[in-house]
Amino acid sequence: MDTKISFPTLDRPYGFELWPIFSKCYSTIFGYAPEDFRFKDGETVLSTLPATLTALVAYYIIVFGGRELMKNRPAFVLNGPFMVHNLYLTIISGGLLALFIEQLLPELARNGVFHAICAHDGGWTDKLVILYYMNYLTKYLELIDTIFLVLKKKPLTFLHTYHHGATALLCYTQLIGHTAVSWVPITLNLTVHVVMYWYYFQAARGVRIWWKQYITMLQIIQFVIDLGFVYFASYTYFTSTYFRWMPNAGTCAGEEFAAFAGMAILSSYLVLFISFYFATYRKQAKSGRPRRNTGREALIAMKDFPADAAKVAELGKDSANGAITTGRSNGPVTRSRKA
Repeated sequence: MDTKISFPTLDRPYGFELWPIFSKCYSTIFGYAPEDFRFKDGETVLSTLPATLTALVAYYIIVFGGRELMKNRPAFVLNGPFMVHNLYLTIISGGLLALFIEQLLPELARNGVFHAICAHDGGWTDKLVILYYMNYLTKYLELIDTIFLVLKKKPLTFLHTYHHGATALLCYTQLIGHTAVSWVPITLNLTVHVVMYWYYFQAARGVRIWWKQYITMLQIIQFVIDLGFVYFASYTYFTSTYFRWMPNAGTCAGEEFAAFAGMAILSSYLVLFISFYFATYRKQAKSGRPRRNTGREALIAMKDFPADAAKVAELGKDSANGAITTGRSNGPVTRSRKA
């Protein structure tokens, strides 16, 4: 394992090779090199549609059943575990992002963007596939977000539960669809998650963060870029396969069902995130004060949005009674809907 530190280059953007370190750790844990990993239907964990759907159905049964069980019970105060949860997700997201960058920079610089998103030997190499799979597994780890909401008796909104389940399903469809463009939404999502989970970690520590609105804007930009690449790759695939008389850039790797799943799910995310942004920040800007939570806004609020953690910093102050209260000086005091 080469651990020599030198001036950063295209192949060693950090001044040293990160992959050998990862490979050594992976081999120690699993007994084989990550380069030898193969995503095999029916053999790899969570590699079949029944297994994936079973896991997601179990998730929904647990969270909605847990909500019913918690109805007549006091909310748990879980600030410590919540900080740990957000810290390890920050570290995992950052580590995966760094590995992706190390693999993708040489490919992009030497072969170009089109080859990286449409060729199997560009965006679907053995090293990238294991990273795709590890990112897929983190989507199940992120389901713990909802467990915290249940135990703290916070609202289980549609967008929160939909987003978590749909993202795991999306990652599965792209893995079995051998979609070379997968690295685009994944790396952008990892970037957002590094910032977002770090925000939640700091908020749980009691640190006031002023830039939460910009995280939501970053999320919207992420989906716009995602859809630009995914729609381009899908257009290229379908025109080169079925409509060769139409202008296209060539052929593009991937399966048709994966293309439809990617376009549908990512498009729904963009619509819902934009709705959240306008319902939260535009209304706040017009009134000059934070909005009051209504049923409509609650439907589009979710834990993965910074606005949901606006009061997390007050956990330490209000943990004595297991609830957080907010209110205006001249208005009624209400129970907070923040995660």
